[in-house]
Amino acid sequence: MHLDQRLVGDVVIVAVNGDITLNHRSDVMLKDKVRTLLDEGRRKIVLDLGGVVYVDSAGLGELVRAYATAKNKGGGLKLARLPKRIKDLLTITKLATVFECYDRDVEAIDSFSAAV
Repeated sequence: MHLDQRLVGDVVIVAVNGDITLNHRSDVMLKDKVRTLLDEGRRKIVLDLGGVVYVDSAGLGELVRAYATAKNKGGGLKLARLPKRIKDLLTITKLATVFECYDRDVEAIDSFSAAV
């Protein structure tokens, strides 16, 4: 897994590329990235999952953990550009009701302004 980040105003977009799985230790990379951003005072985070091919149960757990960590620190974490396979996974596991999911990064970014 590879992570790239960019800043749009006060929102950090983290582009995730590759698989989010236990075997690749990508779950740890994602956890560390979100915690680092929160420690830096970044409270608005969008995970762009457009480059993710596969998520296993550990990866799914890490997405939930990242969301909970952001929420507990007064922030927000939203998902954008989910491939159909991952959308379906979130729907089946009922996690689609937990995460705010958007088709495009810009919609996720705008949603932070609308929530104020």
